[in-house]
Amino acid sequence: MKPVVAACAVKMHGAENAFVVLDERPPRLEEYGGLARAVCDPAGDFGGADGLLVVRAMAGFAAEMQIFNADGTQAEMCGNGVRCVARYLHERGAGDAFSLWTGAGAIGVEILAADPFEARVDIGPVAFPGAAREETLEIAGRAWPFFEVSLGNPHAVLFVDEVDAVDLPALGSAFNAAARFPRGTNVHVVQPLDGQTLRVRHYERGVGLTRACGTGAVACAAAAIVARGVHSPVTVLVPGGTLRVDWRPQENARLTGPAETVFERTLAV
Repeated sequence: MKPVVAACAVKMHGAENAFVVLDERPPRLEEYGGLARAVCDPAGDFGGADGLLVVRAMAGFAAEMQIFNADGTQAEMCGNGVRCVARYLHERGAGDAFSLWTGAGAIGVEILAADPFEARVDIGPVAFPGAAREETLEIAGRAWPFFEVSLGNPHAVLFVDEVDAVDLPALGSAFNAAARFPRGTNVHVVQPLDGQTLRVRHYERGVGLTRACGTGAVACAAAAIVARGVHSPVTVLVPGGTLRVDWRPQENARLTGPAETVFERTLAV
C-alpha cells in the first residue's frame, strides 16, 4: 500500500506548549493515536511535541480541531493548541475572528495582533464539579488539598507556597493513578504572587510536564479568583511565558496569549 502524504504538517507552540498541526482537509486517516505518539517522540523528525492537533473540515465552523496527547489518547480541549490552530487558519485566509469546533464544543477566537501574533480565545464556562470546595487526596501519607475545575476537560488545582519545591512529576502521576480520577486529570501547582498574578507549573494528563497549559491557566485563575481573592484579569506566569485570563463567575473565560510557528514539513504516513 502506498503511503498517504499529508500536504501540511507544521510544528508550532503556544507559550512553549509544543504541537504538530496536521491539516486533514479532506481527511486522509481514520486513526491518529499512533501518529501522535510518533510525531511527539523527541527522537522523531519533529523533535518532540506535547500533542498532535488535527484540523478537519466542519460545516458552520472555520474548522474542527481534534487533540491527541503525546501518549496517543484524545483530549477534549487545549487552550494553547487553539491559538496555534487559529494562527494556522488565520494565515491561510480564515480572517480575524472565527469559531472552531472541539471536543468541548464551539470555541470562539479573535486575532488581536499578527506580529507578534496574539489571539484571544473564548474558552467557555468554568465549572467547579466540587462546588468550589477544597478536597484532599492522600498520597504517600500526606493529604494534598486541591480544587477540581472543568473547562470541558478535567483539572486539579493545588495552591502551594513555592511551585518549584513540588515534585510535580511524582505528584501528577499519583493524582492520575488515584481512583478519584478514573479518567485522569491535569494537575497544576499554583503560587499566588499578588492580587492579579500567579506562578504556575503544569502536569498534563497523557503528556507529563509541559511548559504551558492553556485550559490549566484558566482553571488556576478561576480557582484563585473564587478561593484566594485574586481579581480578573489574571496574569499567569508559566515556564514557557505569560498568559492572561479574563473571567468572572457566571461568565465565559477568555485566554489571551501568543502562538509561534517553528517549521513546516511534509509528513508521509
